Amino acid sequence: MSRSVLLDTETTGLDPAQGHRVIEVAAIELLNDLPTSNFFHAFVDPERDVPEDAVRVHGITAAHLRGKPRFAEIAGPLLDFLAGDPIVAHNAPFDFGFLNAELAMLGLPPLGAERMIDTLVLAKTRFPGMPNSLDALCRRFEIDLSARTTHNALLDCRLLAEVYVELTGGRQRGLSLVGDAEDGGGAQIYAPVGPRTPRPVEPSAAELAAHAAFVERIKDPVWRMP
Repeated sequence: MSRSVLLDTETTGLDPAQGHRVIEVAAIELLNDLPTSNFFHAFVDPERDVPEDAVRVHGITAAHLRGKPRFAEIAGPLLDFLAGDPIVAHNAPFDFGFLNAELAMLGLPPLGAERMIDTLVLAKTRFPGMPNSLDALCRRFEIDLSARTTHNALLDCRLLAEVYVELTGGRQRGLSLVGDAEDGGGAQIYAPVGPRTPRPVEPSAAELAAHAAFVERIKDPVWRMP
């Protein structure tokens, strides 16, 4: 089975070059592009303030991060979870940029760009000229957004996991969405319940009648050639 990891971060701002830092990291394991119950999640003390503009986005204050581990303390477990596998993220260069800045401060090698799978690029290719934020994609694919009042890395990962399934082929008969009560975080996983078979599309009686009427208006239609 092929393994990849879906990842999201929250930060103190938009640019690590301006001294902004990572404050939350979440990642979910994917096997054959489907999420499992295996995930990584950590809040991080950024060793600096959290501007009000950022708090309005993700709701994470400096007080909430007081006493949390520093990035140096979670870097090893995070890298172990990521292993050497492809990394899926929405607007992936943003997350890679921040994580690589944090890794550079520790003298660790960066995450290679060849591992990056950007769902924003996938969405823009499939829906050119349309809104392709995570919220917009969830609404387009009818994915429940009721719990998303602010940005949250772990929740965003779980939503993006559902979006990624749709972007890479969609749910098929034989897959169901079930809750895993033992993961402690309410993660949702796709569990196989039967063979993955194509879904036949059968026209209704009204559609068949409309087609027959359309064919009647065509001179020598190929449908009736011997």
